[in-house]
Amino acid sequence: MAFFVVQLQFDLAETDERLAVRPAHREYLNELKEAGKLVAAGPFTDQTGALLVYDVADEAELRDILAKDPYTPADVYQLALLTEWQPLFPFSE
Repeated sequence: MAFFVVQLQFDLAETDERLAVRPAHREYLNELKEAGKLVAAGPFTDQTGALLVYDVADEAELRDILAKDPYTPADVYQLALLTEWQPLFPFSE
């Protein structure tokens, strides 16, 4: 397994479009969390984007997950960062 960090960047001019699809996006994230694929996620306080941490087999699996996210076909974000990450400290709840 590998950890990946993804940063989404939102276009504030498209806020209404993003908010319309956000419930489906968040439901999808909940499914990923329950499946053990999503470690952490949340928007930036200024609503300009979001940060997500995934635990997946490889980048191909992550790209498949992103393609299935309701935000992707709605075209409400830009992918600002997608990189493999090596955590120094483990996550705890």
